[in-house]
Amino acid sequence: MIEDHKGKSILIIEDDEDIRRFAFRVLDLEGYTVLQAENGEKGLQLAKGTRGLSMVLLDLRLPDRDGWLILEELKKDPALSGVPVVVFSVLATPWQQNKAFGMGASGYLAKPVNASGLLRSIESVIHWNRVTGLDSSEVTTTAS
Repeated sequence: MIEDHKGKSILIIEDDEDIRRFAFRVLDLEGYTVLQAENGEKGLQLAKGTRGLSMVLLDLRLPDRDGWLILEELKKDPALSGVPVVVFSVLATPWQQNKAFGMGASGYLAKPVNASGLLRSIESVIHWNRVTGLDSSEVTTTAS
């Protein structure tokens, strides 16, 4: 069943152009509005300047700022703290996943990921928010 994603915007903060382009295409084809940032600073600027952001897809290894610090800053900002953040990283040990969830991440995707895994994780977090009305940090998803 294809769900209408019109009006839902996802910010991808990812320095690898190929991965960013892949995620953009997958999400765009599903009807999401997709914003892209190749580094943490630009990602924070876009997040803070975008009204109604539905989700952030965040790489942990960025060239200019540590992704953990970006996650922390997003969750500390009252205007962004309720926006779900799905960590998207090659760093996928249980310790790193637990740390991400403990910091308020709503999901954790280990790279590489295929299109169905990406969509499944993102849609489960968005669905959880819509159905429950709860802060997305109360749900965790993992996919590979």
